[in-house]
Amino acid sequence: MYDSHVPRLKTSPGVRSRNIFDPASPDPFKLSRSKLELFLRCPRCFYLDRRCGVGQPSQPPYTLNNAVDQLLKREFDYHRARGEPHELMKEYDVAAVPFRHPSLDEWRENFRGVQALHEPSNFLFTGAVDDIWQDPDGNLIVVDYKATSTPKVISLDDEWKQAYKRQMEMYQWLLRKNGFSVGDVGYFVFVNGDATKGHFGGVLSFTPTIIPYSGDDSWVGDALTEARACLCRASPPLAAPDCEWCAYRKAASCIE
Repeated sequence: MYDSHVPRLKTSPGVRSRNIFDPASPDPFKLSRSKLELFLRCPRCFYLDRRCGVGQPSQPPYTLNNAVDQLLKREFDYHRARGEPHELMKEYDVAAVPFRHPSLDEWRENFRGVQALHEPSNFLFTGAVDDIWQDPDGNLIVVDYKATSTPKVISLDDEWKQAYKRQMEMYQWLLRKNGFSVGDVGYFVFVNGDATKGHFGGVLSFTPTIIPYSGDDSWVGDALTEARACLCRASPPLAAPDCEWCAYRKAASCIE
């Protein structure tokens, strides 16, 4: 039998009281893509966040990245309204056009996004996409925008970019659960800020690059089921061995 009364530090300003998982509740529990990613990175941090209301410290918003995302969306929306490919799609031989759908704005919106009920876990899983394209056969293509600034050749090989791949696979899973035919290949649109200029002059130049990725979303359903099992525990699970947040908490707890 599940213990739904996990102690919480209700007097602490860092503890939330909303969207806390209760194993005894029959209602679907809304779980975002980012929270499933948190579970994959560290089950203990995930448990403390969704079961106890103790989240990781917030970080400053990525306002510059968000501005780039908004500009890219407007740019692709211009071609979406005309039913034509963007010049970048032509340059990289992507046979597709930006997808038109009345729910696209909702699918892009944080805290709403594309939603699907995963019955085994009773999670209402959600994820906000950046963009969706469509190939000539009607298959949808998941597209994710990434702003960066690096002198290196941009690739998906870095260890920390594996989360990017999982992110795309979660979006593919969500769209398929909504009845759409979705291609395995999605695209990352990287825009790389050029920091080699001699002076700033109030202008930051970006070079866009499209990188394809063939996703496999077969793991998503199992991960959701495992995430529910984690939240149904009466006590927090062990921390991930490489979790810096848990290491910090442990070290800080030893200081009086």
